[in-house]
Amino acid sequence: AGAALQGLFRNPLADPGLIGVSTGAALSAAAVIVLGVAPAALAGYALPPAAFAGGLAATLIVYRIATRGGRTEVATMLLAGVALNAIAGAGLGLLVFVSDDQQLRDLNFWLLGSLGGVTWKTLLPAAPLMLLPALGLTLFARHLNAFLLGETEALHLGFDVEAAKRRIVVLAALTVGASVALTGVVGFVGLVVPRLIRLAVGPDHRILLPASMLLGASLLLVADLLARSLVLPAELPIGILTSCVGGPFFLWLLVRRRGPEAW
Repeated sequence: AGAALQGLFRNPLADPGLIGVSTGAALSAAAVIVLGVAPAALAGYALPPAAFAGGLAATLIVYRIATRGGRTEVATMLLAGVALNAIAGAGLGLLVFVSDDQQLRDLNFWLLGSLGGVTWKTLLPAAPLMLLPALGLTLFARHLNAFLLGETEALHLGFDVEAAKRRIVVLAALTVGASVALTGVVGFVGLVVPRLIRLAVGPDHRILLPASMLLGASLLLVADLLARSLVLPAELPIGILTSCVGGPFFLWLLVRRRGPEAW
C-alpha cells in the first residue's frame, strides 16, 4: 500500500497514514473499547470490523474532499489527510483521557501495534481483506509507472487516470484498514520499505509492489521477534521498534532530498 501511494502521489515520503487510514481505524477501535458501544461479551469480535470500517470511512472522507468535478487533486488529498489525522488524534486523546486503567492497557495495543493478539482464528477472516486488495494493487503497476511521468502524460499514454486513482486509493485503504484491524497501528513500514526497494531495484512498480510485500512482511516479523526478545518476560509494542527505525530514516530522506546544504 505504501509503494502504491508513493507512486500515485509521486512522492517517496508518502505513507498510508497520510490519508487517515491508520488513525481512522485506531479511533474507531478506541471508541469501541472506551465507550462500550458493543456488549462486553462481543467487544473482542466488534473491534476488528470497527477498525476496518473506521479506516475505510476516513479514506472515503478524504477522497470525497479531494474530488471535484470528477477529478481528484492529489495535493488536496494529502492536505485533507493531514487535517483528518489531526482530528482523529484529538479524538484519540479525548478517549485516552476518559478511559480507565484496563481500557488504557487495551488502547496501547491499538495505538502502538502488536502481533500478540493474532491467532489463526482472527487471521483467517482478515487475510482475504489484506491479500486480495494487495494483489489487486499489482494490477496497477503499469498505471503507476505512467504516473511517474505525470498525470497528463499518463492520460496521453491511454490510461484512465481518474479511475486508476480511485481504485488505487480504495485498494490501499482496504488492505491497510484490515491490517490495522488485526494488529493495531504499526508506523513507518509503508514509508521505509518501498524506499529501500527503490534504492535497490529502481522505481519499476512491476517489481516494486511484490518486493515491498515480501520485505514488509519480513521486516514486521523481525520487529516482532525483537519485541518478544528484548525485554523478556515483557513484550514491546512493535510500533515502538518500527518508529525507532522509521523516524530517523524519514529525517534522512528529508535531508537527502534537500542536499548537503540542509546541514
